[in-house]
Order: sequence, then C-alpha cells, then structure tokens
Amino acid sequence: MNQSPPASGDIGGDKTVRKDHTSISELTLLFLRLGFTAFGGPAAHTALMKEEVVVRRQWLTETEFLDLLGATNLIPGPNSTEMAIHIGYLRGRWIGLVVAGLCFILPAAFTVSAFAWAYIRFGRLPEVQGILFGTKPVIIAIILQAIAGLVRPAIKTPSGAILAITALVLALLGFDELALLFGAGLLSGLLRWSKPESGERRRLRPLLMLILAAAAMISLPNLLTLLPTSLSSHTPAAGFSLSSLFFFFLKVGSVLYGSGYVLLAFLRDGLVNRWHWLSQAQLLDAVTVGQITPGPVFTTATFIGYILGGPKGSLIATAGIFLPSFVFVALSGPLIPRIRKSTLARAFLDGVNVAALALMAAVTLQLARESITGIPSVVLALASAVLLLRYRVNSTWLILGGAVLGLVLSTLHIR
Repeated sequence: MNQSPPASGDIGGDKTVRKDHTSISELTLLFLRLGFTAFGGPAAHTALMKEEVVVRRQWLTETEFLDLLGATNLIPGPNSTEMAIHIGYLRGRWIGLVVAGLCFILPAAFTVSAFAWAYIRFGRLPEVQGILFGTKPVIIAIILQAIAGLVRPAIKTPSGAILAITALVLALLGFDELALLFGAGLLSGLLRWSKPESGERRRLRPLLMLILAAAAMISLPNLLTLLPTSLSSHTPAAGFSLSSLFFFFLKVGSVLYGSGYVLLAFLRDGLVNRWHWLSQAQLLDAVTVGQITPGPVFTTATFIGYILGGPKGSLIATAGIFLPSFVFVALSGPLIPRIRKSTLARAFLDGVNVAALALMAAVTLQLARESITGIPSVVLALASAVLLLRYRVNSTWLILGGAVLGLVLSTLHIR
C-alpha cells in the first residue's frame, strides 16, 4: 500500500516496512493460532495482532496499523475481527480478506460450540474462573505494551497529545465512543484546514463532506435500531425459525457499535424480552462464554444459535452476525490508501486514530481495575511485563501459561 509522507503537523508518522506479498498459508496459520489463543476481548486481540504483524513479521508499519485501528472503530461490528479481515486484505487481497477473517472466527466458533454442547448436556458451564484469574493480568501487560508502541506514531504534536488526553478522560467518563471518534477526527481536520500552508483554507467542500459524513455515521446506529428486528415475515407468535435467527443476528452485526455490554442489551431486547426464545440466565451464560473463550466476543451468537437450533443454528447465527464485517471491510479497506492522499482526510483519520488509541487505553484501565485485585495478580502482571519487554517472549505462550497458573492457584484457593 502506497502512503504519502506525513505533512508537517501530522498527528501520525511512519516507518519503513517490508512490502512483499504474504502467502495465504502464512495468513491461515497466523489467524488460526490467534483464533484459538487470543483471549481477553477486542483490545487484547488488537495488541496480539500488532505484536505479530508489526513487530515480529513487519507486514505493516505502525502507522498502517493505526489506520486500520481507526477504520475498524468507524464501522459497525466486532473490531478485532475487522482488524483481522483488514490485515488479510492488505497482505493477501480478496482471498486474504476471506481467509484471515474465517481463520480468526472459526476456531472461536468451534470452541464456543463445544461449550454449548456441554451446557446442553450437563446443564451448566464448566469451571472457568481459574482461567480468567490467570489470563487477565497477562492480557493487561500485553495491551499496555501495544499501546506504548503506538503512542509515538499516533501522537506527534502537542495538539495530538491534548486530543489524546481529552479523549481518554471523556471515554473514562462514559461518553459515546462513536461521537468521540468522529469528534476527534473533525477537530483534527479543522486544525489542518485552518492552517494556510495546508492548501485547504479556501476549499470548503471537503470539510463540509467530512462534517456531514460524521453526523450521518454518529446518528446511523440509532436510526437503524428503529428497523424491524427481522427482515423476514417473522412475528413473535410464529415461534422460532432459523431464518428469523439469521436475520436477527445479521441486523445486530450491521448496526452494533461499542462493548459487550451493548451486545448484551441488543440480545436481551430481542431474544429475551420480545421473542422469549431465551431466559435471562441463558443469555448471561451465553455472553459469559463469548467473553471467556478465545477469539471474537461476537461468538456469543454461536452459543445462542446452538442452544436454539443445534449445530445448524450455531452455523446460521455465526454467519449472520459476522457477514456484515466482511462487507464493511471490503467497502472501506480500499479507501484507506486514498484517504492518505488527501491532506484534510489524512488529518481526519489521524484524529480518529488518536481517539481509538485513547479508547483502547480506557478499556485497559477498566479491565485492570477489575482483574488486578491481589498480590498474585499483581505479581503475574509484572512478571508478564518483564517477559514481554525484556525477553520478548511470545504473548501466546504467556497467555497459555497464565491460564495454567490460574487453574493451579484456583485449585489451591490462592487469590
């Protein structure tokens, strides 16, 4: 991907990187491994991908990776899955797009289906608290390492630093994520447009287009939630059907922004309150499985599909919730290098990147507050940080080691 050199005052920068094509087998092996081992949610998945494709393999520069991070935050759907699809497209074009996405999703879907089978057979979830206790401190260290590596290419000016701090504070105060992203982008674009040397002062049309696009995208999720929950002729009285299951999750994947808590609200409204397909307890168990298993949190849909329709239901629900991500990336991915050729659009994307990094930091702080609660977890987090920064231990092995250690400590009742 060709990139224009950053203009003076850009928030982002760049480094040289290897430009050779990545084989489909390399993409397959990498994202299969991540699909089986990437615990911790979107922020952790993003950190793992950065370690693999920027640091270890040098497939992308830090600036290219930041551009993808910003782009995935601007479109609905699971961010980490869309990062995988974007990386697949950049390194393997259209075949890579499909392969990377499927290889990241399918291992998680397979794992969640196994949990669903056990849930139906035994009536409860397997014990997972020990795994969570051991992996969460490790994940904190991994995310912090990724954020530290992205700060310098993302924040190059005092205005960028102020923007990052402001976005972090607002994110911690609970401001809407999409509004923060587009607000940061617009502010960065306005700062660039106001500089006479940028050549954009007298060109109002690009600025107005950015403002209109931002306003449309911020309001789009709220408008789309007014659409019927199913695009089929299904009504609550008609009972469960696989087609209505597919269209329900297709809509969720098409409009959902935000965290797993937003996903929970969507699912509760449609599946528990409106259609009564699931009980509240079943829904909470489904969300729990999506969060504790590796890979995308959206595999919650896989669990629900299995509960409602067996293996066929799990396949249909998984396809419905993830299909929009492939479409959105296919439409937006080719535009990223073009955006970099426009001074004003580049400034907008730089602002979005800064806000996306701030959101990632806010999520990490919240996760750290919940997961580092005693001496064992503190020691585990610090040891993971040392192994990552000093000895460059592969993060996948650290996560697996943390899971094993967590099970041992849980068995010994050490917390």
